[in-house]
Amino acid sequence: MAIDTSDAPPPTDTRTPVLQVRDLGVDFYVDGTWYPAATGISYDVRPGEVLAIVGESGSGKTQSSMALMGLLPPNGRARGSAVIGDRELIGMPPHKLRRIRGKEIAMIFQEPMTALNPVFTIGFQIVETLRTHFEMGPADARVRALELLRLVEIPNPETRIDAYPHQLSGGQRQRAMIAQALACDPKLLIADEPTTALDVTVQAEILKLMRDLRSRIDSGIVLITHDMGVVADMADTMIVMKDGKVVEQGEARQLFSNPQHPYTIKLLDAVPHLGRSTETEPSATSATPVQDATAATTTDRAVVLEAQQMVIEYPGRRRTPAFRAVDGVDLTIRAGEVVGLVGESGSGKTTIGRAIVGLQPVTGGSLRIVGQDMVGASTKDLKPLRTKVGMVFQDPGSSLNPRLPIGESIAEPLLLHRGLKGTAMSKAVETLLDQVQLPRAMRNRYPHELSGGQRQRVGIARSLALEPQLLVADEPTSALDVSVQATVLALFQDLQREHGFACLFISHDLAVVEMLADRIAVMHNGKLVEVGETAQVVNHPRDPYTQRLLAAVPVPDPAAQQARREARDALLEAQRDELERDELQHAADAEKIDAHDITDVDNERMTGRGF
Repeated sequence: MAIDTSDAPPPTDTRTPVLQVRDLGVDFYVDGTWYPAATGISYDVRPGEVLAIVGESGSGKTQSSMALMGLLPPNGRARGSAVIGDRELIGMPPHKLRRIRGKEIAMIFQEPMTALNPVFTIGFQIVETLRTHFEMGPADARVRALELLRLVEIPNPETRIDAYPHQLSGGQRQRAMIAQALACDPKLLIADEPTTALDVTVQAEILKLMRDLRSRIDSGIVLITHDMGVVADMADTMIVMKDGKVVEQGEARQLFSNPQHPYTIKLLDAVPHLGRSTETEPSATSATPVQDATAATTTDRAVVLEAQQMVIEYPGRRRTPAFRAVDGVDLTIRAGEVVGLVGESGSGKTTIGRAIVGLQPVTGGSLRIVGQDMVGASTKDLKPLRTKVGMVFQDPGSSLNPRLPIGESIAEPLLLHRGLKGTAMSKAVETLLDQVQLPRAMRNRYPHELSGGQRQRVGIARSLALEPQLLVADEPTSALDVSVQATVLALFQDLQREHGFACLFISHDLAVVEMLADRIAVMHNGKLVEVGETAQVVNHPRDPYTQRLLAAVPVPDPAAQQARREARDALLEAQRDELERDELQHAADAEKIDAHDITDVDNERMTGRGF
């Protein structure tokens, strides 16, 4: 007889958790008082499961995970319970924790360049981890280190094992750190923002590697991130934190499709979603008179940037030859137009931005900015240009003078170029603070007293102080949380409409560029491989590199992201097969040419002998 199971509860995961956390809290002692950074955190992580902890900066997600490994600073303390196997981690003596760290719990830190020791090779650091926890000779440990580097797919592992961290790219350093974390086959892997500083293509490769490793070593993974696309791509379960507390937790698909807490809803709504331009993309046959008039108006606007076959080289030193960072770029930007410049690290995006504001000389071709020829321009020639071109830097913390209050930082360009002083200066600064939606009372604060989003607004206010005709924005939101990023981007759009400046928006976040840009230019290895209207580039990319770049962008929807991941794998496989066919064809053509040459030589010899 069949048993009716329609009302039966869903099956539960009966596997023993790798980690059990109950009522975990973290406090910091400051000025005689204990301040809570995290309170009442409880969760389980099972073998092969990925738990994502998400939230904005300061929500307590990183500190709560640091407490598990005993890595809190001296003024921090942990409360509650965290059990791995049958051992309690909270309150465990340091000498016992050292036996567990690296062997049973490993951590992938956010910035590998600062986490890896710069004076030792990556091979030495992996060998050191192995020999600390196992009785193993140097030769055997090196063999194991090579196996780990192959596991994480570092190119040329036999050579790279003796490389120092600064000799590797960002993605390779991250892979080396993952290899070190996996050296002892840990039961639990904590990944703290493992892809934040990486390009989307490298990020996709690292996430694919982590998915493969999860099934290969069956470890539990705690993924700490504010990138909801990465969560959709990786997570099985999810915890949302705000102000040190868990506001919502459950299965990732359920939280994405039906979030309950207002903060979770706000967090998901703030995430830029690639592909939104599909809704407004005009068809080729149904352009309205208004659209035609708009296109004509854009074409009639004054040109503020014109580059023709632009070449930028970094000079060589001693035996090192000159490096060509930008090679034969043609680009035009008109007044009031926003052009997004995208590509991987090292493609030449920032070099172009620096050349536009006169911080990098142009080696060949031509570049004209607001009528000024930049090729061979002297410092005296460039001084008038400073009032016409502004720049928003990637890191506002390092671009603002830490010794000056933000009011003085904003006022500095007005003093140097306009000679404003006294009441006029004060009114101008207050107007700029109003425009970037900062309280006027903040003018007396120093940069370190402001949050990242507030510092970025100060950077935007400073760049707009002289009302430039062209603004270069170099990754202005890459280091911000999604909700802060959404606020800054909305502010940027309002200011662009109000002031009407042209903008070159440099970014590797294609979803952000799609939201802001009228046109998108794609760079690869110093060359522009594709330029077009935003909707065309996003929805119908022509160049194979652009197709790979777009396919690598994660979207904050688990079902859609799974489909995109499968489509990306199919695209990469097809492009790989096509490349192999081309190589085989070239080889076959070369053989035909060689055979033809041999036949010609034989004929000449035979003719010479009188045949």
